[in-house]
Amino acid sequence: MDLFSALLDEPINILPHDGVVHYYGEIMPLSDSEHYFQRLLSTIDWRCDQALVLGKIIATKRKVAWCADTLNGKPFSYSYSGVTKQSLPFTDELRALKKLVEHHSNASYNSCLLNLYHSGEEGMAWHSDGETELAKQGAIASLSFGVERKFAFKHKESKQVVALSLKPGSLLVMKGATQQHWLHRLPPTKKVSEPRINLTFRTIDKPEVS
Repeated sequence: MDLFSALLDEPINILPHDGVVHYYGEIMPLSDSEHYFQRLLSTIDWRCDQALVLGKIIATKRKVAWCADTLNGKPFSYSYSGVTKQSLPFTDELRALKKLVEHHSNASYNSCLLNLYHSGEEGMAWHSDGETELAKQGAIASLSFGVERKFAFKHKESKQVVALSLKPGSLLVMKGATQQHWLHRLPPTKKVSEPRINLTFRTIDKPEVS
């Protein structure tokens, strides 16, 4: 799917049915996108992601961080892929980006999962974001920085695939029944050697603290 690269007058729902994925285009100038990319790269406490596979904890090449609001002054805890993580506080840059994303998407978020892909050889397999901690059918806002990468959706029953390229500074928002009916992934590619940072702003329903 070839979509406009600039900020769109109205977001486009790229899914044909069974969900809503609004693509907003680039919500900031390229200079701002490059500034935030460098700040996120240097100020976030990036760690290799972990997943529980066949009873063993496996570390990925892709690095992540999870930041969130606090509840009664304590950090949130969040579980996915069989591993529980404790949130880090929002940085000034993340708070500014959260405010910008909330303005465009007309939704509010209390947490953000950050992903750092060092090159195109690092990606994400087909999955849906169906963790029980997430607000049911709540919006998940994906903001991209760094190199442009392909992003794809696949319907769980029909196997229909919808794909687009996410440019730096572009915003994609998944909501409604999307996670119930569609998988999504960041396919690996040897054609890309530069890094990408992706921010996924989420709402944790009834957050737990540790």
